[in-house]
Amino acid sequence: MDRFDAMQAFARVVEAGSFTKAAETLHMSKTSVTQLVQQLEARLRVKLLNRTTRRVAVTADGAAYYERVIKLLADMDDAETGLSAASAAPRGRLRVDVPSPLARMILIPALPAFHARYPDIQLDMGVSDRIVDILGENVDCVVRGGEITDQSLMARRVADLRLGVYAAPAYLERAGLPSHPQELEDTHHRIVGYLWSRIGRAFPYAMHRGDESVNVHGRYVLAVDDGNAYLAAGLAGMGVLWLPDYMARPYLTRGELVPLFEDWRLDPMPLTIAFPPNRHVSAKLRLFIDWVAELMGPYAPDPGLVARAGRADAPHAKHARA
Repeated sequence: MDRFDAMQAFARVVEAGSFTKAAETLHMSKTSVTQLVQQLEARLRVKLLNRTTRRVAVTADGAAYYERVIKLLADMDDAETGLSAASAAPRGRLRVDVPSPLARMILIPALPAFHARYPDIQLDMGVSDRIVDILGENVDCVVRGGEITDQSLMARRVADLRLGVYAAPAYLERAGLPSHPQELEDTHHRIVGYLWSRIGRAFPYAMHRGDESVNVHGRYVLAVDDGNAYLAAGLAGMGVLWLPDYMARPYLTRGELVPLFEDWRLDPMPLTIAFPPNRHVSAKLRLFIDWVAELMGPYAPDPGLVARAGRADAPHAKHARA
């Protein structure tokens, strides 16, 4: 038995809650993972996991051992990346999940420069606005927009994205120019709805002007759960949009979107990178986080600090597009 492989297999089973999922992320057979954990238990003479047909639960001894194993694996990684050659050329696979508009408009266009600098980092990038089970899917980090309230993950708030309200010229020609946000509630005006995938409904938008504040739900004929589809619907004239600056800027320049309610202020959208609380922050993950923060600098000048924050797929987020 390779003790390193056995400890790594055990840690992955604990994090994924399943031998099958752990095997998939380790690119091993379920039988091999099971045997490694069994051999580890035999060596330690301790039961680490309780197994049933439906779930795997860590025992009290297993939980204590897991904390020691995670630290040991992290120390081993530090020992390798601390070597001068490894520090100069971080390498390995990084699994990330990012919102579709952010990937299309900011991250992917900048990737050639990133990979020219770090050619040995392999990115597996999930591009979606879906809910991600970070531990179960063995994702190293997710980038998400919105307030995060669940305290189960570590996170770095990398930006506060400025928001604006916009509509396509075709929509304004048909519906007219609204003079007050409240007109989006009770008149012929329509918004493009955005649905949180977990709860299937939209959230109101808070808007402020002096001492006046309104929460706008809006009425829609189309609601979507993907940021690129949301933008496309607005450009097609399906309704009014709430967008971060980086999404709106190219279309404002070309006259494909018109800003609305410019004397009103909207609460900014936090942009957060979240990762598992017990997962070692490797050199390549630190580089990726710093790279995203640097790219978002022109659009969001007030990034926060690393802190325990919460699940990036929490349904309490005020905004979901980023």
